[in-house]
Amino acid sequence: CPNVNRFLGIKERLPMQGEKTIVPIEKFGLKIVSMASLQEAEDTAIMWRGPLIANTLAQFLENTKWGELDFLVFDCPPGTSDVAMSLMQNADLSGIVVVSTPQSVSIVDARKAINMAKQFNVKIFGLVENMSGEIFGNGTVEKAAKKLGQNFLGQVPLDKKIANYSENGQIAAKEEKEIRKQFEKIANGIYEQMPS
Repeated sequence: CPNVNRFLGIKERLPMQGEKTIVPIEKFGLKIVSMASLQEAEDTAIMWRGPLIANTLAQFLENTKWGELDFLVFDCPPGTSDVAMSLMQNADLSGIVVVSTPQSVSIVDARKAINMAKQFNVKIFGLVENMSGEIFGNGTVEKAAKKLGQNFLGQVPLDKKIANYSENGQIAAKEEKEIRKQFEKIANGIYEQMPS
């Protein structure tokens, strides 16, 4: 995800060990490798075609000094992008989470992602409704999940506090119990389905 660096307040480029080994940047107990850390400037467009993206993804997987991990999470563009397809073809995935806003156009992309996962025999942990609230509406992703026979993992509200934390590279403070509860519910819904 090219935006994860901004959300986590990361400004440095990816460190290297020797010529080929990538060292993840660590923040909030997470190890992060992002395309954003390869850009010269934040507003530089990364104009790469499929094969180059697939190559870079393979490097991130094979040439990164991950060390011991609890989970490895990929944040992919919506729908059926080259990145998602390469991962489903080449990585031993435990499963995917499909994130959609409540708008019908976003749910169409979510359905495409679900159908692609089924074609590659990749488990679908469930759907998450992002930006849920007054502007985009709410509940449509949960209805879509039921219609598609998928788990509904939870909602992330369109909330100014969440936006402010993201914009400032922070995580929600402990006193933000309602915000944290939403994310914990989603995380627990995924964790319960992980293979032992």
